[in-house]
Amino acid sequence: MMNSKESTNDFRRSDLSEGGLIACHECDLLHSIKPVPAGGKALCTRCGAFLYQNIPKSIERALALNLAAFMLLIIANVFPFISLKTSGRIEETVLLSSVLTFYRQGMGELGVLVFLTSFLFPFLSITGMLYILFPLKFGTQPWGMASVYRLVKAVTPWSLLGVFMLGLLLAIVKLRDLATVIPGMALYSFAVLLVISSAANTNLDASVIWPRMRFKPKGNGTGTTAAERNLISCHTCALLVSKKNIDGHHGYCPRCESPLHSRKTDSLTRTWALVFAASLLLIPANVYPVMTVIRLGKGAPDTILSGVIHLIEGGMWPLGMIVFFASIVIPLLKLVVLVFLMISVQKKSSWRLRDRTVLYRVIEVVGAWSMVDIYLLAVLVALVKFGFLTTILPGIGAVFFAAVVVITMFAARTFDPRLIWDNAERAK
Repeated sequence: MMNSKESTNDFRRSDLSEGGLIACHECDLLHSIKPVPAGGKALCTRCGAFLYQNIPKSIERALALNLAAFMLLIIANVFPFISLKTSGRIEETVLLSSVLTFYRQGMGELGVLVFLTSFLFPFLSITGMLYILFPLKFGTQPWGMASVYRLVKAVTPWSLLGVFMLGLLLAIVKLRDLATVIPGMALYSFAVLLVISSAANTNLDASVIWPRMRFKPKGNGTGTTAAERNLISCHTCALLVSKKNIDGHHGYCPRCESPLHSRKTDSLTRTWALVFAASLLLIPANVYPVMTVIRLGKGAPDTILSGVIHLIEGGMWPLGMIVFFASIVIPLLKLVVLVFLMISVQKKSSWRLRDRTVLYRVIEVVGAWSMVDIYLLAVLVALVKFGFLTTILPGIGAVFFAAVVVITMFAARTFDPRLIWDNAERAK
């Protein structure tokens, strides 16, 4: 099924010529590579997953957008981010102030997590693409391109700029009754950075880096999936490799040197272990306090649920509902869905295969948004430091909650959705 954003028949890309095969990374179904219009996408006919797209002048677009994103990221981390004014006193902060504040208050692990997901990983993703795209623009291939591209693919899902922005907006709403919020240049730069970085990812056509094959690889089997034809699809560059060309049970892609696997190694075992660990940590994450607000020397610790209740009682019910869904509903729902998917695979169920794949796709995307509570806390802790008047301190519950979010994100990535479809193939 070819879904196109435009109806134009302008097929200008020579590497989009017919011929060759590509395997879906979510259900393993093989598809013939066919041209799509400029701006169009090709989706899997069986599960609806994205296969490839056609972005005209992709190198120029992605290069310009990544260059702009790089400059905006520097501005967002150099200039003042937000200032808080109350009783004639101003508390100014930069983007990474929360990292130092967490460290000084004995929560260094939270500081590291915020630093990685709001600065280092976005920085590596942007600079990595610049390293690749600049030489490609001038017709040369950079040294170590495969390693850099693998790094970019690994860190991009952990670059949570959008989640950080939501946490920041929630913090501003919460702080309006406490003091006067003064936005800085870095805040506006960060908002534009979010848009530009998203556009950079959208305008990158992976075929400019890894051209799609124009030949049909030879496997020694028959069937409609890569596994049935004894082929393995590289998840980095989409190259199909015959198993007979691989030494031993696993090997490496001859083009990008990524590890190859017909299915993720010990997918169910590893996912079960991570889900069990996250389920255990979810208890202290909701029992122990995540934050303590001290006003005039007095204050009581708040758990996630009590914080939601206080927000609703204070008339900020939209903010309370966002925190409730992000911090309680989504983590719990993600664990339940993963357990359901694993049990259905182990029972070799062929029930509603496409719907289960879409369900997996949804929880993989929404799981990261639970980090909004950690970012909200990070902004509040960095800004609200008015000594005896008002101070906000992080609680140990935030550490457990952050661990739950990270572990569930790992769990979603260790689960192999192709296992859902393997039972349907065996039932034929």
